[in-house]
Amino acid sequence: MLGVTIGMTQPVRAEDRNPAPGGSVGSTVKDDLRRARRARASGQWAEAHAAYKAAFEAIDATWDTEREAAEIGGELGLCELALRKYRDAAEHLAWSLERRKALSPAQQKRFGKGLADAVKRVATLYLSVDPPDAEVLIDGTPIGRPRRTYRLFFEPGMHMVRALARGRGEAFQSLDARAGAETKMTLQLPRAAESSAGEDAPAGLAKTAVTEPQAATTSARAPAASASWPGTLRIGGAALATAALATGTVLLLRADVIDGNLAERDVARRRRGWTSTTCWWPDASSTCAEIRKEVAGRDRLATLGNVALATGAVFGIATAASFLAEGWLLGGTPAREGVRVAPSTTGTQAGLVVQGVW
Repeated sequence: MLGVTIGMTQPVRAEDRNPAPGGSVGSTVKDDLRRARRARASGQWAEAHAAYKAAFEAIDATWDTEREAAEIGGELGLCELALRKYRDAAEHLAWSLERRKALSPAQQKRFGKGLADAVKRVATLYLSVDPPDAEVLIDGTPIGRPRRTYRLFFEPGMHMVRALARGRGEAFQSLDARAGAETKMTLQLPRAAESSAGEDAPAGLAKTAVTEPQAATTSARAPAASASWPGTLRIGGAALATAALATGTVLLLRADVIDGNLAERDVARRRRGWTSTTCWWPDASSTCAEIRKEVAGRDRLATLGNVALATGAVFGIATAASFLAEGWLLGGTPAREGVRVAPSTTGTQAGLVVQGVW
């Protein structure tokens, strides 16, 4: 099994923070918190999210109290929930509730309710790794400090979970993440000698991962014949289709975020007395120009996203049609074994999972 991923952004795991004392930028954090609370009180979730995120990322340098850190993480998660960043919301709310002793009963209730809402929209994976010092990668990206057990959140879609350790073979398993589902997985890395023996013995079986309710094993077989040119074209077509669909999805998601920000700001401006004709007057403020610029950017992203989706659909249909045409064009039957390409797309990453026998 070969996992191929394209990282769009690098995820940050909140629980992997390692706070250290220090207060050189404490005043900056206080300013971020004041700005975040004002924005949250007025319903400006995008501004509140940016301010809470800046304060949260500075926790390493300030870490005034555990209570303040737990509050920042929880409020950041609630902002992300309001902005439909469900995976990030689940991570930050879970991180905050791990420090529930530092939270007030009211905060525990608010953050707990937010976490329950977020996990309905993401998949939860309870991962165990042996040995515990193995490095874990999700879709090719390391997730933080090694530990024996993890609680991970995923956007719905296909993902690849992989573990590496010095002196050991590697273990990997694909995950079909579904919203609201909880999965348990164990990655057990074989010792180097066992891994080498498995490679030398074509008929041997190498255990890489165990998930509930069934076990997954990888069988080492004799190399298959080289793929024919139709198979190569199909892999290329699937790759292009996936890349185009992933690009289109990301562009549309970004357009949707901008649209949501515009809507929130419009509500706030109307509370201050703005009307739909405010920007028509010759003496309109510079804010109107910024609004027009954002609207144009949103429309441009939406257009490009739709074009990319249409292009991906064309490549996908052509690739699928090649299987039907193979029989009467080449006088053969479609291959039942060999390479299988499965798209892997999430809100933050996109790529391919390629499986086959060589």
